[in-house]
Amino acid sequence: MSEVFAAVPPPLRTALHRRGFEKLTPVQEAVLAAESVDRNLRISSATGSGKTAAVGFALAPALIEAAASGAPGPVALIITPTRELAAQVRGELAWLFEDIAGVRATVVTGGADIMRERRRLAERTLILVATPGRLLDHANNGALDLATVAHVVLDEADQMLDMGFREELEAILELLPSSRRSHLVSATFPDAVRRLADRFQPDALHLEGTRLGVANADIEHTAYLVRARERYAALVNLLLLLRGERTLIFVKRRADAAEVAEMLAADGFPAMPFSGDLPQAQRTRTLNAFKSGVVGALVATDVAARGIDVADIAAVIHLDLPNDGETYTHRSGRTGRAGQKGRSLLLVPPPGERRVRRLLESANVEAEWSQVPTPKKVKKSLQKRARREMRRQVEAARPDEAALAYAAELLESFDPKALVATLLELAAPPLPCEPIEVEPVESAADVRRARYVRYRIAWGARDGANPSRLVAQLCRRGGIQGRSLGAIEIGHRDSRFEIESQVAPSFEARALRSHPRDPEIRPES
Repeated sequence: MSEVFAAVPPPLRTALHRRGFEKLTPVQEAVLAAESVDRNLRISSATGSGKTAAVGFALAPALIEAAASGAPGPVALIITPTRELAAQVRGELAWLFEDIAGVRATVVTGGADIMRERRRLAERTLILVATPGRLLDHANNGALDLATVAHVVLDEADQMLDMGFREELEAILELLPSSRRSHLVSATFPDAVRRLADRFQPDALHLEGTRLGVANADIEHTAYLVRARERYAALVNLLLLLRGERTLIFVKRRADAAEVAEMLAADGFPAMPFSGDLPQAQRTRTLNAFKSGVVGALVATDVAARGIDVADIAAVIHLDLPNDGETYTHRSGRTGRAGQKGRSLLLVPPPGERRVRRLLESANVEAEWSQVPTPKKVKKSLQKRARREMRRQVEAARPDEAALAYAAELLESFDPKALVATLLELAAPPLPCEPIEVEPVESAADVRRARYVRYRIAWGARDGANPSRLVAQLCRRGGIQGRSLGAIEIGHRDSRFEIESQVAPSFEARALRSHPRDPEIRPES
């Protein structure tokens, strides 16, 4: 076996090779490198960075020992906010422990047949993955005894608190043995999660796969300013540019998921809704269709999307804006997973521009602000893509003699340039619908930059600068009125300020020269 997996418990190494792992992710290495067997773990890492397998490594010693001794279960309890995430976690742990006889994973979630779950719980299972409400139902009804639990894991704890599961979580924790190990796993740790963690996780070891607050470098972020009435048109143009690539579209309400998916389907895009009001069987079918590529676009609410773990989602589109930076982090984390590149695209109404800029700043994300692609740009981009694909196929082609003979006949019968141009048109795939004209919107930041010129002055707070003194200095030196000044920033060593563009030339002519009264203080453009 490769030395890359030397720290992995031996019974799990074959599973990693079979799964196609070539190396461990940072969060997995962090768990294996730590003295984690007898510690409570607080694991933070970006979405899609391999946290579930990392948790499996932490649980492995207890599970391997229980399997060998024939101990009753469950030994490991993993609590998740949604049914989809529970199924995903169960699937990850199932392949990881596949080679260890006696380690079986069971899922119990709301929306499933409760009697069928009881029958499964009556059988020995060492790993139990559950949503909070259904887990508490089974425990209160006597179908589940939690006295054997040695490890409890709260996965996506922030989302469980957002969904109102605090009381259920606290009730579950009261039923668990006091000697258990308690672990938290999340991409973000807001204050509410920290308070919960501090209550039930004494002396926790904090492991970081990616540093908290650091954005995923594999995701490209773009914000498009678009009027509310033209959001759907902008969505159509973006989907045309993303044609053939798996896309996740976020909306706020369940009704919006159904409406937008229906509109897209009517325009020729294979799209389906994914929200909490769908029956579990339908949600499973929809997610499988998305994974297999039958459905190219999924229109989802935030809660439902927590269970979506598809490695090759090319883009996330925020049709409705997220409420805060943490929600944006979780949304955009659906793409750019497992080292692949991804795109996060926001459709921003002009009144929301300042809020979105603050939101992105809180998420430590630098986004490019751009105009919605025009129909001309969409068609030109698709044309270039089709031509690149044709060139690739020509370079790789190995035509037989009959095809070459027919090609020679065509070249003799028609003008070669006209023939190739016609074939190029035929090779371009038909569009599901035509791109839509969207009126361009000018960014407020661009308007401000056009209105003001920015300057710097080597005079900061340490030298006595404050807003009123700086304004007086600039007005006296530059011969301007205070109303011509824009934003002012007082730094420690220097300050920055804005001057209206129409008075900037005269201000520069006077203020940028040395002044006998303050020769050492001179603004710079």
